[in-house]
Parts: sequence; structure tokens; C-alpha cells
Amino acid sequence: MGLFEGKKGLILGVANDRSIAWAIAKKIMTEGGECGFTHLPDREDDARKKNRMRVEKCFEKAEEDVSPKFLVPLNVQDDAQIASVMETTKNEFGKIDFLLHSIAFADRADLGDTIDASREGFKLAMDISCYSLIAVTKAARPILAENASIACMTYFGGEKIVAGYNMMGICKAALEATTRYLAYDLGPSGIRVNALSAGPLKTLASTAVGAGDMLTMYAHVAPLGRNIDHHEVANSGAFLLSDLSNGITGEILHVDGGYNAMGSPGRMIDLLTK
Repeated sequence: MGLFEGKKGLILGVANDRSIAWAIAKKIMTEGGECGFTHLPDREDDARKKNRMRVEKCFEKAEEDVSPKFLVPLNVQDDAQIASVMETTKNEFGKIDFLLHSIAFADRADLGDTIDASREGFKLAMDISCYSLIAVTKAARPILAENASIACMTYFGGEKIVAGYNMMGICKAALEATTRYLAYDLGPSGIRVNALSAGPLKTLASTAVGAGDMLTMYAHVAPLGRNIDHHEVANSGAFLLSDLSNGITGEILHVDGGYNAMGSPGRMIDLLTK
């Protein structure tokens, strides 16, 4: 019997088959869980109009026998559309046991030096990357089962300065604080809220902020002496959304080979002094 046998949930934020959200969802489904998915709404004026096709390809390319219960558009800036997604989820599942929020966005023009970020760009990034967690959690609250689990995706740049992460670091710091306060609000209902902080991986989002350049550094600084992979993040994400983590809420779980624990460059010194 799989870890998620009989469990149902909602996955928000799969962009393609390299997405962390997809790795976690695939793990859940192979463990017997049922998942509903959302995709970015179609827009004729940019590449996102093909987002549904990219998500559908995840299922076509999967080696395991996994399939979505449903796949619907979601613009997290539109409360009416959020409500529609939750209504679809209610009609398909009734109550849900887990919700994964893997959504973030900032205009490229505002990802340069933080001091140069525009007011409108700041509001846009915070709305999509942070407030969306509040919005979808509030809308999902009536259909969250007892002991349901909510997880979102963050990054170390929300805790410490990571050059180049800039605006997204501010958004992740706000997201992590939001995680804790939502955990407090929903705790009496038995609902848990946690965040997963993954080290750099090759994903669409990480490419946008230049995280690929950090892979070598992480491999030399992290105590494990290597980078993490999608499989490891998938296992940890599934853990947070499963009954195995019933006593955990308001936490930031780091999956980065221990990089976050370092107070010095560690073994990277050997390379710098050669």
C-alpha cells in the first residue's frame, strides 16, 4: 500500500517536466495519491499560451503510470479564477488532503539590483510569489480535510543575501513569514503549513535567476560535497505533504546538502588557495 493511498490533493505551479512541483507530484501519484493540476492561463501575447501543453507532456513522458484527475487554468491574481479551481477540486475530490504551492514570478526588469526595482514590479512579484499562498489557502480552507497539509517552495535567498536573487529573495522571505503565520491560523483545525527550501536545481525558474551558476559552489561548500537532485526534493516534498509529518508545521525544511548550515566557504577554500 502506497504512502498516499486514498489521498487527494491539488498541485499548483508545474511548468514543465523539470519543475520541482512535478517531481513531488509524480512521487505522490506513484505512492497511490490522486492529484489535480493547474496551469498558467492561455495568453496569445506570450509563450505562456503553451503552458497547458508543457504540463500535459509531463504525463506523456513519465515512465510511471501517472495521470492527472484534472488540469485547469489558474491566474493567482484573479480571485474568481481561484474560486473556480477550488470548485472544480471540490466536485472532483470533495475534501483534499494536501495542497502544493509552487508559484513565483518577478518581471526580469526588476531582477537586477534591488535598489533599482520598480514599485509596480515589487507589487507584482509580491502578489504572485507571496500573497498567492494566502489567497489559495483561504479559498481551499472549506475543502481541506482534517490533518491536511500545505507546502510551498522557497529558497535560501530569502534568509541570507544570495547575489543575483535580489527581488525574489525578498519575496521568499515574505513567503516564509506567511508560512509561519498561516500555520498558526490553521493549527487549531489540524492543518499544517510548511515550506521546502531546495538547493539549486536545473529548472525554468532557477534559470531565470542564474542559479545554474551556483551548482559548482554548492557542490564544494555543502557538507555532503555534492548537489541535490530532483528525486531527493521529491521525497522531502512528499514527506511534508504526507501523514509522516503530522507533528510538523511552520517549518522551513532545507534540502540543500547542508549548505544552509555553513558559516564559511568550507572545502571551497581548497580551490581558492590553489
